[in-house]
Amino acid sequence: MGVGAGDRPSRLALAIATSSAGSVSADQTSSLGEAGGPPLMIVEYAGGDPADSARLSAAIEAGPQDACWLVLLQEDAELDVHRLAPRVEARSAELDDDSLVEIGLSLIHEMDLLAENRFLRDTVRIMEDCRALAHCLEPTELYPMCLDLLLGAVDREKGVAVFRRGQGAQNDAFALRGFDDEEASALSGVLLAGGRIDLDAFEGIAVAHQGAFHDAFSEAGIPVDSLLLVSFGGEGRESGVVAVLGDPSGYRAGDIERADIVARHGISALANAGTYATAKDRAFVDDVTSAYNARYLLETVENEIQRADRYGDPLSVLFLDLDRFKRVNDGHGHLVGSETLRSLCRLLERCVRNVDTLARYGGDEFSIVLVDTDHDTALQVADRIRQTVADHSFEIGSGTSLSLTVSIGVSSCPEHGMDRDQLLDAADRAMYRAKAAGRNRIQSASDPG
Repeated sequence: MGVGAGDRPSRLALAIATSSAGSVSADQTSSLGEAGGPPLMIVEYAGGDPADSARLSAAIEAGPQDACWLVLLQEDAELDVHRLAPRVEARSAELDDDSLVEIGLSLIHEMDLLAENRFLRDTVRIMEDCRALAHCLEPTELYPMCLDLLLGAVDREKGVAVFRRGQGAQNDAFALRGFDDEEASALSGVLLAGGRIDLDAFEGIAVAHQGAFHDAFSEAGIPVDSLLLVSFGGEGRESGVVAVLGDPSGYRAGDIERADIVARHGISALANAGTYATAKDRAFVDDVTSAYNARYLLETVENEIQRADRYGDPLSVLFLDLDRFKRVNDGHGHLVGSETLRSLCRLLERCVRNVDTLARYGGDEFSIVLVDTDHDTALQVADRIRQTVADHSFEIGSGTSLSLTVSIGVSSCPEHGMDRDQLLDAADRAMYRAKAAGRNRIQSASDPG
């Protein structure tokens, strides 16, 4: 019995015409087969009209998945073998116990081969699909791709990927597939609440019937039976979990094996993305303070000006310079000077938002990019920073501390330029005017020089 490469039978049926005596109805069945293998369903059929044939066909369709069916036709029984889905071969035979066992074993063996071939074809297809992951280096794009691949691998329609978009502990990014608008809106609201799903609590692959994901779906009013949960093993900003909704039939061993193929490729891709992100960060990070460097500052200002122009949002830049910092290096040494700069960075980070960018421009000069911030607000932020630095004691060891001040120049977009160099130069010149005016003060780029 040959099968084409495109066929995917879940059941095989073999009709045997026998001259055995007696009459047995179509619903009298027995099941044989080794544990873990496809069951062999034997049914004796003595039907005499088309309705009996239809009932037998329905019984086969409703029977166990991946079962082999051996239909024994009583003498003179009428059966349209073509109605037995999906595949039937009809034979005539005088059966004894040995020949029945031989036929049954042959049928089970063929079913095993077909299942193995089908799994191999699926494995090759999934691995080919997963090759696209190797070309992506952004975790925010990898997780939606992994969700799509998992849905295809286990033949499901609905799923969600929850992951981290940044360094924070909150799960602030997700991707949804297969939900209608109402379901998507409700589930998005639940997931955006944050802190609901601890991504670090998941490991490997599991089929769950309760837990944090079930609670989230329940709160969103989405009924869920089983969930296939796949953790991609990342830590920090790369961590995430994909949850695929099952149906009442649940998940089988083959589904887990297919999901594992996607998971292994996804984990490898995320590791590559993490390596790339680390290398990229190092190229943009100042060696002394671990703040961003001038290269990153220039790229950020360029991007933020374009965004501000596109959406009409305000943008401001602060230029800071420590007053008389040369005296610290000359009087206490460059090691103390470097540690003081690191302490200043930690202090400045507490003065701005996560969405803002702090960078060391060079020497004892720093810059802060304030997104969605107009000029008046930027002046207030600058003065708060100035006062915070002036009130702070910088410990330098042996019970000794330093008091420092900063001079700050403030420029904004579009008032002081729509070009990166114009905006930074305006803030820089304002900062030098603040120094010339006596230090420990702020200066607007709008003020006359």
